[in-house]
Formats: sequence, C-alpha cells, structure tokens
Amino acid sequence: MTFQKTVRFASIAAASLLALSSVSAQTILKIGYTPAATSHYGVGSTVLCDEIEKGTQGRYKCQQFPSGSLGGEREMIEAVQLGTLDIVNTSTGPVGNFVPEVKIVDIPFLFRDYDHARKYFDGPPGQELLSKFPAKGLVALAWTENGFRHMTNSKRSIVKPEDAAGLKMRTMENKVHMDGYRAFGIQPTPMAFPEVFGALQQGTVDGQENPIPVILASKFSQVQKHLSLTGHVYSPALYLTSPRLMNKLSEADKKVFYEAAKKANVAQRQKVNEDEANGIAQLEKEGMTVIRKVDGVAFRDALRPAYANYSKEFGADNIRKIQEYK
Repeated sequence: MTFQKTVRFASIAAASLLALSSVSAQTILKIGYTPAATSHYGVGSTVLCDEIEKGTQGRYKCQQFPSGSLGGEREMIEAVQLGTLDIVNTSTGPVGNFVPEVKIVDIPFLFRDYDHARKYFDGPPGQELLSKFPAKGLVALAWTENGFRHMTNSKRSIVKPEDAAGLKMRTMENKVHMDGYRAFGIQPTPMAFPEVFGALQQGTVDGQENPIPVILASKFSQVQKHLSLTGHVYSPALYLTSPRLMNKLSEADKKVFYEAAKKANVAQRQKVNEDEANGIAQLEKEGMTVIRKVDGVAFRDALRPAYANYSKEFGADNIRKIQEYK
C-alpha cells in the first residue's frame, strides 16, 4: 500500500470513527400522546422536542408517537414509570391513579375560566403538586393544558342535566369525574382514548366529553351530532418523564428539559386558545348542532351530592382555596 493510500485509509477510518461516536452520543427519546399530531398535544410536544434538541446541541432528539399508537394515557404513564417510554404528554385524567394528590384538580366546576386555572397551576399551589411526582416514580417537567371539557352525543341536545340522563358516555378512568357525571344521570363508561372513535361509531356508547381541541383533532363530528358547551371540567395536562432518564442528565441538561417544557406549555396553551376561538364554528360547518348556552346553575345544583363527597375526601377548605385562588 502506497503512503498516499495509507493516509487516505487512515483519514476515512478516522472520519468513520468520528461519525460513529456522533451517532452513539445521540439519544433518541420516545414521546407519546393520545390525540392526533395536529392537535394541541402535537403542537406542545413538537416545541418540547425542538427545544430539547436545540438546548442539548442535538445530543437528545425525540421520536413522537401520536394518536394513541403506544396505548392509552394510563398505559403510557405506566411505561414511563417502567422506563420503556421516555416522555408522555397526558391529561390528568388517569394521573390521580398514580399521584393521588392530583385528584382534587379534576373536580367538576372547580375553575371559573382559563385565567383562573392557568394562574393556579403556574403559581405556588400548582408547583407544589409537581413535587409529589418523584415519590411515585415520575418526574413532572411542567403543567400544560388540555382544556375545558364539553359533552357530545349522538342522541339529543343537552341544555340541562336531565337531558344527559340515561346517556352512556365514555369517560376517562377517573373516579372524581365519574362521580360527578353520575350526578347528572349519565352512565359513565371508562375507556382508553384510542378506543373512543370506534365505540362512538359502533354505538357502544352514546357520547363522550372532551375539550374543543380534542373534539376537532379526533374528528368526532363524523360520529357525533350534538355538542353542548358545558365546560363542566377544566382538564390540565402534564409532560411526564422518568427519574431514570433525569438522573442520567447533567445539571445543565436538566435545566434544558425543564425550560423546554415551559416553552412547550406556552405553545400548547396557545393552540388551545386558537381552537377555542375558531373550532366551534368549524364543528358546526362539519354538521354538529351546538348548544352554546347551557343551564349552568342546574348543572352545579345537580352536583351538590357529589360535592358533599368531594368535601369528605379532599376537605371543604382545600376545595374552597382552589375555587377562590386569584
């Protein structure tokens, strides 16, 4: 072998080793969520991933798994605990099964509006709740948002609780929600989100309840005729990861992850705002009959028995503190 060939071979080998070291230095993170990639979850998750990649100079990249391709929210939270999934963007629906302190925020008619809810979760009470997660094998990077939940069904318009009575409605695996819905006369049917469209299409359930962004992204207008803007529950969401992953990170990288989650939250909330502003008219164009003004007083009155139970479980003072938070 000539000297020139030897040098060329050495150069190629060095370049190959450099390339291999670059590849080995890059970690691919899996992030899952149940709505479509075009949803507010997809918007938030994309910002989270982009910011993590940018902040770590490409050492960490994400592969997204939208549309429940890795299962329902509960399954994905369990996977994060086990370390088989790196990050999940999830509503709080099933989170109370893992971190019981979170259950209180799922009480119906707890938050007045988006401003009230966002201030609570961004403030000290919300941040204190995040500190409860590591003891349960989870790390909460930041709160984010799913939105105020509204009812859809294939049978009739809902203006007051009696209109909902007898409807078989898909709910999340969340006892706090289900207890409230029973007070409306609904037959709550817990079901993982990836199964919902098919169940509505086949008539296994009459309806479901979700925020406008989810109703839009999931194309529920194809299988649901009636939408009532009940706003009966504010649904927070979270970016959850595992202590196993976080413990591998340097302090600088940990900061990148937390800051990325904050920026992702801003983007996800902005998408919720846009869908709330434009989505109802879009759903009407798609054929849904929309009841914009329901009898909110009647719905709240119907919840009195449930609230008596909530007060026993969570403490009336604790509920009041959230309701009065400014």
